Amino acid sequence: MSTQLNRQFLLAKRPSGMVSRDTFDYVEKPVGEPGNGQILVKNRYLSLDPAMRGWMNEGKSYIAPVGLGDVMRALGVGEVVASNHPDYSVGDHVNGALGVQDYFLGEPKGFYKVDPKRAPLPVYLSALGMTGMTAYFALLDVGAPKAGDTVVLSGAAGAVGSIAGQIAKLKGCRVIGIAGGREKCAYLIDELGFDAAIDYKSEDLPEALKRECPKGVDVYFDNVGGDTLDAVLGRLAPKARIVICGAISQYNNKEAVKGPANHLSLLVNRARMEGFVVMDHAANFASAAAEIGGWLASGQIKSREHVVEGLETFPETLLKLFKGENFGKLVLKV
Repeated sequence: MSTQLNRQFLLAKRPSGMVSRDTFDYVEKPVGEPGNGQILVKNRYLSLDPAMRGWMNEGKSYIAPVGLGDVMRALGVGEVVASNHPDYSVGDHVNGALGVQDYFLGEPKGFYKVDPKRAPLPVYLSALGMTGMTAYFALLDVGAPKAGDTVVLSGAAGAVGSIAGQIAKLKGCRVIGIAGGREKCAYLIDELGFDAAIDYKSEDLPEALKRECPKGVDVYFDNVGGDTLDAVLGRLAPKARIVICGAISQYNNKEAVKGPANHLSLLVNRARMEGFVVMDHAANFASAAAEIGGWLASGQIKSREHVVEGLETFPETLLKLFKGENFGKLVLKV
């Protein structure tokens, strides 16, 4: 493999505000051979996630930041093309932290095998991957929805929101999605079976929430933060549960992150707001994947992947997340 080149995007600097191409260094290096306990993976698809923006920052978080000069962290699926590890053979397909590059070379820490005959590889980055695990555990463990509850989700046409909303429908809830644009709102209702959708780009959000949630919001699944979170806090039902899964509206702020101004609604309504990190639930991923896989096979939930081709497009493709241009799970085909 030494004659092959490995294209890589390295983190060049800590970004302030929105990322750009010059946030990264693009390099090409020879592909090495696996040492003892290592595997070489040809990356096929990479997962592009809002969390990647947080991984570029220094400071305390749930995971160490990407080091300056290191390959940009990204989850992905790929094929083992050389192995010096007893548990992995050439031809195996794996899911793991492969990085924004053509090839991963190293120890397969946290990797697991996937079966391309069971589902297309991009689905292992969406409904059958961390996206699905996030939607499943954040909604069911933190949100704890009950049949008849009103569940509101922001970023509802995105990767996590679209899966979480469908699971809420399976649990007998009334589901309202907040999304940007008529096309996304129509998709939530017509394709995914949401009960209602609110277009935050063309509607007054507090008024729309009053219309769609006359008895209040029992579960709010937040992927956006900022003004959207404040609007929903103003419409809580007693004993409401708020899942803080993400805050994409705040990730590129140059100023301090905007906290909730309506937080006293938590007191008045005896509500609970709780943060969520998916790796806290790693021990139960297999059972969740089995249940989600059953729902996919039966057509009870749908998984939509927005695939963009070309590793070289990585910086610009990543920006689609923060411009609201992705429809479903954003995946980069290497």
